[in-house]
Amino acid sequence: MPNKSLTFAAIGCGSRVRTYTKTAAMMPDRYQVIAAADPNPERLKMMQALVPNGTLRTFASDRELLAAGKLADIMMIGTQDAYHVQPCIEAMRLGYDVLLEKPIATNFAEVMQLEREAIRLGRRVLICHVLRYTPFYTLIKSLLDSGSVGEIATVTATEGVAPFHQAHSFVRGHWGVVEKSSPMIIAKCCHDLDMLSWLVDSKCQQVSSFGSLSHFNPNHAPAGAPMRCTDGCPVADSCDYNAHRYLSDQRHWLQWVFDGGVEADDASVTQWLRTSPWGRCVYHCDNTAVDRQTVNMSFANYVTATLTMTAFDTGRSLEIRGTKGVLLAGEAVKQLSGHDIALTHHHDGNIVYHDTPVEEGEFAGHGGGDFGLMDALDAEWRKSDPAEMRSSLQRSVESHTMGFAAEEARVNGSVVNLDEFRGRH
Repeated sequence: MPNKSLTFAAIGCGSRVRTYTKTAAMMPDRYQVIAAADPNPERLKMMQALVPNGTLRTFASDRELLAAGKLADIMMIGTQDAYHVQPCIEAMRLGYDVLLEKPIATNFAEVMQLEREAIRLGRRVLICHVLRYTPFYTLIKSLLDSGSVGEIATVTATEGVAPFHQAHSFVRGHWGVVEKSSPMIIAKCCHDLDMLSWLVDSKCQQVSSFGSLSHFNPNHAPAGAPMRCTDGCPVADSCDYNAHRYLSDQRHWLQWVFDGGVEADDASVTQWLRTSPWGRCVYHCDNTAVDRQTVNMSFANYVTATLTMTAFDTGRSLEIRGTKGVLLAGEAVKQLSGHDIALTHHHDGNIVYHDTPVEEGEFAGHGGGDFGLMDALDAEWRKSDPAEMRSSLQRSVESHTMGFAAEEARVNGSVVNLDEFRGRH
């Protein structure tokens, strides 16, 4: 592929696409966003503000944009999860390569369908598994590849969703009802499964899983708690999930669900809470997503791994034990030592600490991963084999297989063989 600037069109102009567009605007010699579609006029206005004045063609729907033919090199797709596959396939058939927000799809059959179509058409599809592009995980991968811990034996990973994040997104929000979105282990943790697949660097063979929705249900509702926080709750002042926190310390969440909400006056936000899903009591919602889950994995290179997703912790932690040393990284290590990564070599007890740059401002999203993905994108697109892109569709299918198989294992109380699982789809 020649060294030229890449052009983008976009379907769905929510926060993810706007983030990538803002980052692209910082590299005008490499990227140009030239078209966007969204049924919300306000979001199109926000997109127009991110690109040079008058250069963005806007469309009221993906139908209109796709009907205009191939306008750019790459289609960014940032629609809701259940509407990823259809516009992606239609864009590929028009000749677009695709930058697709994760998860690939909300069910495994559609994941496989999309992979088959991409291969048939010879299209490049990069999945926005942005953690692969962070300085933090890039350093961990480099340390492992250098042999710092020897051969990996076991991996223990934890994803602390954070209590209010769980309430906002997976109880009150878009991903609260699994039947309308995707299983929690896919919606929130396909990032984490993808990281495990990348770091272990081997095919996952079997999974089992345990988990439940045990807290965010009517059994834990305080006495007298109404259906909505705005209806006057007797424990409002002591409830961690009081929706009135959207007026104060949790106001930043409004940018993703209430256009203009961060800047809106308190009266407007309060009125919005009276009718929106985010004003509901977390113990009186229609949510079905689990609030805890553990996945156990066995890989072809004999590595065993566990991933624990919990609503009741904050941040990611990682423990990797190998034949020559131990690597500990993430939130738990940071709290105890002030460092990002603690590494012992040869099991001698001596600890070497490693740190990664603190990402701030425009570069902070997902620990620098949002910027990192866009910074690497043009080089990824020049690779001769699309499957070799760092977060290619083909590589991401592996971690999605792990996630959907884990959910089947959880529901059925079984151990799932991944080859057999793929064969059924």
